[in-house]
Amino acid sequence: MIVLVLNLALVAGLVAVGIMAHSLGVLAAGGDYLADAFAIVVSLVAITLGRRPPTRRRPNGYPRATAIAALTNGVFLALVVVVVFVEAARRLVDGVGAVDGPPVIVASGIAAVVMLIGAFILGGDDDDDEDTNGDRANMRAVLLDTLADAAAAAGVAATGAIILVTGGMYWLDPAVALVVTVVIGYHVAALLRDVIRTMRRTDAAT
Repeated sequence: MIVLVLNLALVAGLVAVGIMAHSLGVLAAGGDYLADAFAIVVSLVAITLGRRPPTRRRPNGYPRATAIAALTNGVFLALVVVVVFVEAARRLVDGVGAVDGPPVIVASGIAAVVMLIGAFILGGDDDDDEDTNGDRANMRAVLLDTLADAAAAAGVAATGAIILVTGGMYWLDPAVALVVTVVIGYHVAALLRDVIRTMRRTDAAT
């Protein structure tokens, strides 16, 4: 819930700064955080369903609820990675417009710090030995997305700083985006593999 509130606050701030600074990257980050907020809501609902006691209609409860939520979030994040990768490549080929550096640095730097705090909060339960109904895989999906957002925000902030100092080099914006998408894509693949394994174990147990 704390990370959900942080995401919604960042959406409002990043959209305002993105419009003011004419930064597509910052606006895209705001849209990404809005999608993250939706993913967190899905995860919370899934965890609630997964922990419901068995009933006559559902003697096994909802054993796959959290795993399905993690799979959904992972697939959605993979689609976002593909879209950003394609757009970044297009901008490198077609050219990049001017970006106002200072607002990008401030907004992206704050976003990176907030997302790191969120990742610390989410990672606090990772030492739990029991993976009830795939809860760990589900929350790992949200944690991964949060860490990815922190890395992306830090990259955008660093790019904004270089653009400010050099007075140009706008091509760094899509270049950094390409690097971030490759790193995120690698971790998404590992996440999806773990989720599939969790779902298979759940099916075997039921």
